[in-house]
Amino acid sequence: MNFRKMMSHAKRRGEWAELQFMAKAAKLGLALSKPWGDLSRYDIVIETSGHFVSVQIKSTICRMPQGCYRCSVQPGRNGKPYQPGEFDFLAAYVVAEDVWYIIPARVVIHGNSSGIRLYPSRPASKYAPYKEAWDLLR
Repeated sequence: MNFRKMMSHAKRRGEWAELQFMAKAAKLGLALSKPWGDLSRYDIVIETSGHFVSVQIKSTICRMPQGCYRCSVQPGRNGKPYQPGEFDFLAAYVVAEDVWYIIPARVVIHGNSSGIRLYPSRPASKYAPYKEAWDLLR
């Protein structure tokens, strides 16, 4: 399967993004665990000093005319919206920019919002403090 076709298939892109996250986190020395099956509301668990944090991983290839990338913050098409407490961090990967955002769940799980807008080239954007903020997972 070619890369472009894989990127347009949301489930396969999601699996690929999880692998990208695990590779980067391992490179940074983070201890990872992957839950068995697909039923957890998070994708990865990070252990540090006896504490565990859960991470939901999302990716985006959806560039908007305003120069941002729209990233879905909900389960698949028919899934029940995420609720507070179901995971600790959202890891959002902007594929075209090769940029990760590590965002506390409390910042993105609110109201009826189904997505966030990420501006990798704007240092003053809402989610800029979370750009490559891997230390939040320690």
